[in-house]
Amino acid sequence: MNTLLNKWYKNHALIYKVLLFVVTTFFIVYLFPKTGKFRYSFEKGKPWQSENLYAPFNFAIKKSQQEIDKEKVEVERNSPVYFDADLEVKKEVVSDYVQYFNQTFKDSSYLKIQDAELYVKGKEFINKLYNNGVLDFEYSYPDKKQVILASSNTVQKELLYGDLYELNSLRKLIDQDFSKNISDDRKKKMISVFFDVVKPNVTLNENLTKQVLDEELSKISLTRGSIEKDQLIVSKGQVVEDDQFDILDSLKSEYESQTWNTANYNWVLVAYTLLVALTLLMLLLFLRKYRVEVFQNNTKVTFIFFNIALMITLTTVVINYNSQYIYVVPLCILPLVLKAFFDARLGLFSHVLTVLLLGFIVPNSYEYMFLQIIAGIVTILTVSELYKRANLFISVGQITFIYIIAYFAFFVIHEGQLTGMKWETFGLFVLCGLATLFVQPLIYMYEKIFGLVSDVSLLELSDTNTKLLKELSNRAPGTFHHSLNVANLAEASANEIGANAMLVRVGALYHDIGKMKNPTYFTENQSTGINPHNELSNLESAKIIIGHTIKGIEIAKKHNLPDRVIDFIRTHHGTSLVYYFYMKEKSVNENVNVEDFKYPGPKPFSKETAILMMCDSLEAASKSLKEPTTTKLNEFVENIIDKQMESGQFLNANITFKEIQSIKKVLKHKLANIYHLRIEYPE
Repeated sequence: MNTLLNKWYKNHALIYKVLLFVVTTFFIVYLFPKTGKFRYSFEKGKPWQSENLYAPFNFAIKKSQQEIDKEKVEVERNSPVYFDADLEVKKEVVSDYVQYFNQTFKDSSYLKIQDAELYVKGKEFINKLYNNGVLDFEYSYPDKKQVILASSNTVQKELLYGDLYELNSLRKLIDQDFSKNISDDRKKKMISVFFDVVKPNVTLNENLTKQVLDEELSKISLTRGSIEKDQLIVSKGQVVEDDQFDILDSLKSEYESQTWNTANYNWVLVAYTLLVALTLLMLLLFLRKYRVEVFQNNTKVTFIFFNIALMITLTTVVINYNSQYIYVVPLCILPLVLKAFFDARLGLFSHVLTVLLLGFIVPNSYEYMFLQIIAGIVTILTVSELYKRANLFISVGQITFIYIIAYFAFFVIHEGQLTGMKWETFGLFVLCGLATLFVQPLIYMYEKIFGLVSDVSLLELSDTNTKLLKELSNRAPGTFHHSLNVANLAEASANEIGANAMLVRVGALYHDIGKMKNPTYFTENQSTGINPHNELSNLESAKIIIGHTIKGIEIAKKHNLPDRVIDFIRTHHGTSLVYYFYMKEKSVNENVNVEDFKYPGPKPFSKETAILMMCDSLEAASKSLKEPTTTKLNEFVENIIDKQMESGQFLNANITFKEIQSIKKVLKHKLANIYHLRIEYPE
């Protein structure tokens, strides 16, 4: 059991990567469509490039969406509208009519022949209204729309919508029926009576109308005709016209849905899994061979896999919604983010692999892959110093322009003309460019979630007005000045060999913050001439000097400095010796333990941390030079760095002898400028 646990512990990082690899693979396969892909590509109006195509099985020819829509419109036009008719309303209206008529014409009470005739005519008018029906609302149906009146689920009458009466047309109907042999006064009274008594008795039955319409729509056939097995579909070189295009499109749909889903579903999953796993394996092998530091850090590997899965997820969601909007997905965010946290080569490699994976599911896969790979290359080439906002805007503009140019070229190649150009696609590219600007807040969120550091954060940390550096300048001004000088030397050295200049500058600014705890124990802060080490033993003094790295790490963590910056605090002395106090102790004690006077390490493990060790030692030791000359400075630089190399301080750093020689050259030049001799001016 213990042996098994020990093996697990020793290989836990590798086991995690395997699990991450497997989970990511199955997640991506889960997102992919569970069908095969039709092996042929074709376009309407273009020649068939492959060999003669024969039907591999019997299948039906699908109707085009235009045909289906046309049939739906016809069904909707002919489908009747159902209204509910209330037969009791007419009886109420007639009863109310008798009452209101007697009240309105009570001075006559049928004694006048005219009033009796008017009363009869009014009842006829009511019968006329309710024989067809009075609508409760003005609906937007055409007059010739078929209407079915029903009462208690029994059909009462079939008529046209124009035969029904609306309340707002009541006055017009009265004017037409009562315009002859009636005075204006009596006509107004009749209008008043009708407006008081007439009520709607016809109401739209939406549920029944929709139910009948849905039943009719469901009867529409989605196919027209069929193709028999081994029947010739299209010959090589034949132009794909409308009929052939519909047949090929039907074959493609049938091939991807029926054949694969029923017979070879499991084989499709296996094939997808193999291809996705192969692609992700290439990424892991690339990291293991060329980015060992990233490969060994599980957080960074997880971050890369997460971003690839995120881009595939976004693209899949858009395709499932509407594949026309596929170019809205800002895929160039992937190389931007990876370049911000790692380097351009890793960003481009990951981007290309992601595009290859998306080629399985996107329409017009070659065109899509070409556009995205070119855009990714442009992203890597144009975006530099991402922390400068103007650079990002300029780069996004260039990416958008490349998208538009490439899409325009593809369209002309496919169509051979400009007519029919989908100008709205250019708008999608602009939206994609605007979405790419979201990379700035995204980088900030990634820094908080994954604990990574980008150049944007490094720029903020390099500001000497930050709270921590302000405190350093107040409590240990000599150390602060020393850190500034080291930062300038380190930045110049990093630029010379192509290292991360911003990172090494920030590391240099914070590498000695541990000296804030006991600033007067360090010579650069002893302005009064009093040396507190005179009151201490050599071992105690050495412990205080060595302790500034541990205290610096504590202060850095308290102020939430990134681990990449804390690494400079850990390593800027490596496992070197506090030489002054060691030699002082050795002069009085031959049996001194050298380990008591050594820094705990670790040794520098990157170019940047190695550069800081060189610059820190040189800047501090250069203060002891008396009457410096060019020869003295050159020998001084050579001796300091050679001693560090002899003690093996750079063995773990990925730095070459050639790069160290280049750094020496820069430091000699910089120190010569700092300690340059001036002529003595006369008084």
